[in-house]
Amino acid sequence: MKVRHILGISGGKDSAALAIYLKKKYPKLKIEYYNSDTGCELQETYVLIDRLKASLGKIKDLKSVKNENLLITPFEYFLKLVGGYLPSPQARWCTKKMKLEPFEEYVGEDYAISYVGIRGDEERDGYVSSKPNIQAVFPFRKNIWSLDVINKFLHNDNLNRIIDIYNDLYPEGILKDELMALVGKPITKQFYYSKKLNALLDFDIRIFNHAVFKFLKTTDYPVGKLKESEFPLLDNTDVLVKEDIFKLLEKSGVGVPDYYKEIPFEIDGQKGTYCRSRSGCYFCFYQQKIEWIWLYEQHPDLFKKAMEFEKDGYTWNQNESLAELIKPERIRQIKLDIIKRQEANRKQNKSSKLADVFGDEVMCANCFI
Repeated sequence: MKVRHILGISGGKDSAALAIYLKKKYPKLKIEYYNSDTGCELQETYVLIDRLKASLGKIKDLKSVKNENLLITPFEYFLKLVGGYLPSPQARWCTKKMKLEPFEEYVGEDYAISYVGIRGDEERDGYVSSKPNIQAVFPFRKNIWSLDVINKFLHNDNLNRIIDIYNDLYPEGILKDELMALVGKPITKQFYYSKKLNALLDFDIRIFNHAVFKFLKTTDYPVGKLKESEFPLLDNTDVLVKEDIFKLLEKSGVGVPDYYKEIPFEIDGQKGTYCRSRSGCYFCFYQQKIEWIWLYEQHPDLFKKAMEFEKDGYTWNQNESLAELIKPERIRQIKLDIIKRQEANRKQNKSSKLADVFGDEVMCANCFI
């Protein structure tokens, strides 16, 4: 039975790094690459995707709107359909319509493994497909499996089955009793899912992955349709964090997107830096205030377009329009606030780069890829 291996290229650092990483480490994996263009990305994003095409080969361009003669962007098309209601963290129709639905149509009814670039220093699964024939895996993390897989694998109803699997995988060894006591310990309020998961991973990542794989063979998950030799990630113990991602991109020659590069500014005699902390549409509602100021000062034409979408009471930021955001005193306060946060990071011997100051407080709207 054929199972497709698929990786979405968002134009951000993590998905780009994942594509490069998998091609180098697992060259026998026949991965299909795709990109879902909203028509509202920064030019820096398109530059990165072109570089990746040169490195990876073909990247399939998925279309959320089939009309080739459309004179507006896909975002503007769907915005009209929803009556001008701007997307928000509570109503992420942009992700659903322009990213997720084209991806699911592309996969169809085929079994597919979707490789997702969520890093080892992030605690989330992202915005992934819920279709049963599509399974997300996370190669950069210590735990490569999605939450639904873990919950099924560790459920008390499967306890005897998991004990048998571990007995087959670990027949001998001085730590056998210790391991089997852990495997056989049921989930309780005190010994919850994540606690048992981390304990099993700490004991041996490879054994845990092979145990999950054997369990998946009894299910309808796409990974379970593969042979062990067809899924080399079972033996992967790499954990990649943000610093590793930047190094990988630089070393590969693809480079880091320009919007991650810190630009200095000065306000009231104090100095700070700003940039964009993640990929996505130029008007992404997950942007921090300082990122909107970055857009206003570095891409004024795009900021103006974002302002034009705000009407009939709909704004990108809750309780504040973009017109209010760029008032001189408001810009001054936003910049002073970020300088304060950057200085606090420096005093704690942490990075003062904008992407590190924010960490992963928010998810970008295309994080499912």
